[in-house]
Amino acid sequence: MKKQLIVGNWKMNKTHAEATMLTLDLSVRLASPKREVVVCPPFTSVYSVMGGLNDSCIKLGAQNVAWADSGAFTGEVSAAMLAGLGVEYAIVGHSERRAMFAETDKTVAMRAAAALRHGITPIICVGETQAEREGGLTNQVLAAQVTGSLAGFSLDEIGRVVVAYEPVWAIGTGLTATDAQAEEACAFIRAELKKTGAAADIIRILYGGSMNAANAAGLLSMPNINGGLIGGASLKADDFVKIVEA
Repeated sequence: MKKQLIVGNWKMNKTHAEATMLTLDLSVRLASPKREVVVCPPFTSVYSVMGGLNDSCIKLGAQNVAWADSGAFTGEVSAAMLAGLGVEYAIVGHSERRAMFAETDKTVAMRAAAALRHGITPIICVGETQAEREGGLTNQVLAAQVTGSLAGFSLDEIGRVVVAYEPVWAIGTGLTATDAQAEEACAFIRAELKKTGAAADIIRILYGGSMNAANAAGLLSMPNINGGLIGGASLKADDFVKIVEA
């Protein structure tokens, strides 16, 4: 297994100046992190963050990626454009994209495939809503999303992705899955990945539901949780550093 991976998803936050300041702060304070660290700023700050990460151990990520390499896709940003700026990771299929921007497993698979074509590692997000969990549908939803988001992928391509389990009911609500709940879901996801024939034991599975400085150590100690996809807590250097070092 590779190093645990901590990814900061800044979402639609931080101006150019604010992003630059946070990047420089993190670069100094995480000069030699024990985990692999990635920050995903808004598209408007990718270039400025890239400059702040020069000679840093922190890697650059994006919050989304287009499924096409170029063309008439107003508002989209291609993997080729991102790769040219040094982007190494891209989040695809985040629950907010699925809920508010009509992303489907099919479009997630297309975006992830585009990222892989340009040497960018896709972080594929899956997770159930509160209604689905309460209805006993968690495993059914996760199985469908994992299968659909990897449709048409070769075994080699599956082995190059990262999967993030983000229970929708625990994002921005203050709720967090218990260590046991998160581990159970991540173990199920790994079992689904094994069904593809890929080397699932080396695929990193992140937990992405309100991980913070207080609960990170417990979640990261679970055998099938290989890191975290951090939202709000990644916007403050103190909190993010504590998670990385938990």
